[in-house]
Amino acid sequence: MTDIRLPPSLTLAHYRLTLKVLETLYLPPFKGSALRGGFGHTFKRLVCIQSKPCGDRCVLGNACPYGYVFETSPPKDSEVLSTHEAVPRPFVIEPPSDRRREIPAGERLTFGLTLVGRCINYLPYFVAVFRELGDVGLGRSRGKYRLLAVDAVPPYGGPKRPIYRAEEDVVRTADSTVGVAEILAQASTLPCDRLTVRFLTPARLKHAGRYAQDTVEFHVLVRALLRRVSSLAYFHGGGQWETDYPGWVERAQGVEAVDTHLSWMEWGRRSGRQKRRIEMGGVVGSVTYAGDLAPFRPLLALGMLVHVGKGAVLGNGQYVVNGE
Repeated sequence: MTDIRLPPSLTLAHYRLTLKVLETLYLPPFKGSALRGGFGHTFKRLVCIQSKPCGDRCVLGNACPYGYVFETSPPKDSEVLSTHEAVPRPFVIEPPSDRRREIPAGERLTFGLTLVGRCINYLPYFVAVFRELGDVGLGRSRGKYRLLAVDAVPPYGGPKRPIYRAEEDVVRTADSTVGVAEILAQASTLPCDRLTVRFLTPARLKHAGRYAQDTVEFHVLVRALLRRVSSLAYFHGGGQWETDYPGWVERAQGVEAVDTHLSWMEWGRRSGRQKRRIEMGGVVGSVTYAGDLAPFRPLLALGMLVHVGKGAVLGNGQYVVNGE
């Protein structure tokens, strides 16, 4: 069995947004939920063309920019996940590392945004919505901010490219996509027989009815990555990903977790739609794996861009891979 062959048509683009705080922001330590929630409410208000509010879900589904980006649903003729209400969203917010609850006026806040597949074409919507959200207000106090800049940032290094500047109020286009070739080049730099995965944000990984807490077995990580990449490729990247899922899982079971330094980070968010608190906690820290890791390096490299596990869209499951 050779290395995992990634979905050939899957592309991604990564951006960095810079905000200037105009009024004190009161935000949770993990700010991905506030950014995602504010983005969703503002997006719906800006683009909805229905004469009456849609209620719980967009009635136009994927035909509406909001419906596709924020409430992605499987098409009726979908060959996978057809019984699921929603599929993985085509974007990932990488929240600020700043864990303060209070951000005073005058400071700047930056965060990352990764768009997947055809969602890259929706970048102007993201710029417009995050600009409008600054006027609406963010967080429980609805503190105002100004969207200063959006830059296309190559995930593997290189000069950033300006997409938006507040003083110009123009959204530029830039060919900043990352495809399989770039991901494979990055994967080739990873160790083949021993490497460490460092979970920077809570990784909520479930297997056999239980969330991984004391350690994350390699096959559990691989299962979660295979599921996520497969769904992203099918719904946003141009087609079904043909690979030997059972074979890769079986092979992953031969890789050992030889050193673990994990802790459980508990956090939750309030769902306005479901009117309840949703638990989003997961493990942070590091796990070192040893074994035949070479074939899995492309999958691990891609996972660093799209995250892994539940809540990836708002920043959960961000990790980096490196040698010891």
